[in-house]
Amino acid sequence: MTLLTYDRAGVPGMPGDAGLPLIGYTLQLAQGSLLTGDGRYEKYGPVSWSRALGINAVHAMGPDACEEVLRNRDQAYANGPGWSFMIGPFFHGGLMLMDFDEHHRHRRIMQSAFTAERLAGYLGPMNETIAAGLRQWPRTGTMHFHRRIKQLTLDVATRTFSGTPLGPQTDRVNAAFTDTVAATTAAIRVPIPGLRWSNGLRGRHVLEQYLTPNVAAKRAGDGNDLFSALCHAVGPDGERFTDSEIVDHMIFLLMAAHDTATATMTTMTYYLARHPQWQERCREESRALGVDAISYADLDKLTSLDLVMKEAMRIITPVPAVMRRTVKDTELLGYRIPADTQVGVMLWHLHHMPELWSNPYRFDPERFAEPRREDKAHRHAYMPFGHGVHKCIGMYFGGMEIKAAMHQMLLRQRWSVEPNYRMPTELRPLPRPSDGLPIRVASA
Repeated sequence: MTLLTYDRAGVPGMPGDAGLPLIGYTLQLAQGSLLTGDGRYEKYGPVSWSRALGINAVHAMGPDACEEVLRNRDQAYANGPGWSFMIGPFFHGGLMLMDFDEHHRHRRIMQSAFTAERLAGYLGPMNETIAAGLRQWPRTGTMHFHRRIKQLTLDVATRTFSGTPLGPQTDRVNAAFTDTVAATTAAIRVPIPGLRWSNGLRGRHVLEQYLTPNVAAKRAGDGNDLFSALCHAVGPDGERFTDSEIVDHMIFLLMAAHDTATATMTTMTYYLARHPQWQERCREESRALGVDAISYADLDKLTSLDLVMKEAMRIITPVPAVMRRTVKDTELLGYRIPADTQVGVMLWHLHHMPELWSNPYRFDPERFAEPRREDKAHRHAYMPFGHGVHKCIGMYFGGMEIKAAMHQMLLRQRWSVEPNYRMPTELRPLPRPSDGLPIRVASA
């Protein structure tokens, strides 16, 4: 993709600055601080520009600006060009990289793979995979949680999505997938053998080689996995996916489901370790169900866990900012934005605005409960799954996976951290603890 750049004057008529000579805000972007928007809103307001990686970009901050971009009433903001630079070579053909009529067509077909009936069918194999994975975790002692949960969610995604039993084939698919995701943050973005970019391209090829020969069998079968669901998906007008479209969607959905679930459960576990009263409250609700693994009907009964999940996604938003690129000249809250301009919708900042959230850096799940409902302070105060036509199609699948895994974890063990421990969080490409989140575990 060719990026159109502007001079250091930035976007005409818009507040902002280019940062340091030559490098702009590239270091802040690499460190993740540019994604949080700290100080920018107070200095420049809800719409401003900055410069990083050699291009100028607009920051949409606050509920009104975020909503206007994501609602996209005049179809000026495109997803595909916004995300392609980072993930396009590895996840092309994914729903997040589509726009307008093409996106509408694919989403209409894919929706049938995420109905309540389909979700309930995914839950059985998901529960089995979670139980098998947790049996490999230590019952007592110290472990680095992030590595463990990342492997578990990857196993869940591979098993639930493709129907592949855990084993050598799963390990091969998982390794290829891991290389593909890692390549999205490569500093050297040319295919030099042994480096991330080259490994990612090879990983994408391995995934294609694994999935493509299985399409015919999945079309002929009646499996409960997502692969089968996409092969049988039919839109309102009888439209179906082609074989290559199914493969593209499978590879993208593996990434989307795995990484966001990992980030959310890492945050939940950290805060439940620091707040044992909430951990016990959630554990008692799980015990009250009287089952080792939840059913689809149990999901709405875990009300405390739901509050914790919502607060975790607010306080460490799984996708701190979502990207768009303008396909024509437009206006945002009165500021003109030229065509071919990168626009970042700053969700992390939105979820930490003191105008919307009381003591926003404090872990306080009750803010989502009646009668407080701080998420209703503004109708667009809380958007962890995005908004508009590109709102995450797998949000209910993700919530189901998180509750299913946390339920089994709560029944199996207690966990804690050192009294003065604070989890150091990196934000790129998605939030993760830089130290792996060491936790102490004991039998529940």
